[in-house]
Amino acid sequence: MADNAEGIKLSQLPHVKETVLKKRKNNNQWAINKRSRLEHRRLQRINEAKNRIKTPDEFVQKFRQKELDMVRMKTRVKVRRPQSIVPESELLFVIRLPNTNAMHPNSRKILNRLRLRNIFHGVFLRANKSILDMLVRVEPYVTYGCPNLNSISNLVSKKSCGMISNISTPLTNNTVVEEALGKYGIICLDDIVHQIATVGPHFNEVAKFLMPFKLTKPVEKKVLTQKRILFKDGGDVGNRQNLINELIGKMNK
Repeated sequence: MADNAEGIKLSQLPHVKETVLKKRKNNNQWAINKRSRLEHRRLQRINEAKNRIKTPDEFVQKFRQKELDMVRMKTRVKVRRPQSIVPESELLFVIRLPNTNAMHPNSRKILNRLRLRNIFHGVFLRANKSILDMLVRVEPYVTYGCPNLNSISNLVSKKSCGMISNISTPLTNNTVVEEALGKYGIICLDDIVHQIATVGPHFNEVAKFLMPFKLTKPVEKKVLTQKRILFKDGGDVGNRQNLINELIGKMNK
């Protein structure tokens, strides 16, 4: 009886020609070989770039670019006073954008203070005078705006990780949150969202506990134009106000 049932099940399967099966197998093997070749070329380019001997002109050009970055930073601070930048909300979400290697050490130091050490990382910050001053100084390397409740909730639920015993731990359950932030009355992810959205009394503790959010590069090429000019002038960097939520939605995949 069991043999008959098995025969009926096999007879119900769609018939596939042998040539089609061979073609599928060949296509899969071709795709595997292509990925292997591309990875080999990528590693080869990396090794060649590391072993390439730089000319003195290249060192001089890189040094001049770094010094120019410093001059532009000072100019931005003088022309665009941080006090004149009044965001629509006390809460900001800042995203680190791709940049060239010719960055002045002072710019890199400020980005490190903001915990934006890697591209496409994002952090929640309180929009005070000190933060706005730093954002003006590193404006060519970041974009920021005022996140709404929906963006905050999606980021926390999808990509939140906390620093526990010097280890980045995904916040997959409320027990982890309660153990780390329970002394502040924060026992679940909803409490974290509430503290961030309202910039509550324990905002600093929550922001420090949360690791920078690892966002993904937008699939659509038009989302980021790779232009290091202000967003209001058609570029990527600087203040986006409420439009930061659209960018968060496309990078929070």
